[in-house]
Amino acid sequence: MTPPCQRSGERRRMVDQQIEARGIRDPFVLAAMRDVPRHLFVPQPYDRDAYADAPLPIGNGQTISQPYIVALMTVLIRPASTDTVLEIGAGSGYQAAILSELVRKVITIERIEEVAALARANLAAVRADNVEIILGDGTLGYPPGAPYNGIIITAATPEIPGPLKEQLAEGGRLVAPVGDRILQELVALERHGVRFTEEHHGGVRFVPLIGRHGWED
Repeated sequence: MTPPCQRSGERRRMVDQQIEARGIRDPFVLAAMRDVPRHLFVPQPYDRDAYADAPLPIGNGQTISQPYIVALMTVLIRPASTDTVLEIGAGSGYQAAILSELVRKVITIERIEEVAALARANLAAVRADNVEIILGDGTLGYPPGAPYNGIIITAATPEIPGPLKEQLAEGGRLVAPVGDRILQELVALERHGVRFTEEHHGGVRFVPLIGRHGWED
């Protein structure tokens, strides 16, 4: 990862006021949020608001999530340095960049070619060399990389896609916004054999997950 030289004061304030103040205490996640230059993942002219407490458009009808939500979803999968994590919906690459500082490998799937190209360029710019971008239907997961210690779905799904549950490792955790196209609840699953325990972490709003096991385009 490149040194976080530019706008570092804004990142510190973002973490202090938006993330740590809301109860997130994991020191490694907080450090990653301070290190990764979020403004490089937000296209102009929205980059001036990159450290605001809000999601922002990145083009093609997609958004970069609110910083707090990125931190919360990261904490909920309980990342470890030896983990392989699957992300569904690369967006501009910011969530993958955060994960890249915390785990061994990140595989992120993006269905829109232009968005995948944006993520690829952004991740190369910050030298996130342990991230692999796959172009395809994220609801199918990516069996060649399975099983995954963590899975993050960064788009609204009517239910957790079966293939993703199957690709989750024993003891692994999956986090997703589950609901309709307007409002969802952030759900975290943990796998125990064929059984999954479930936690709920409040209401959220994401763009819809398009694919065979998601919403129709």
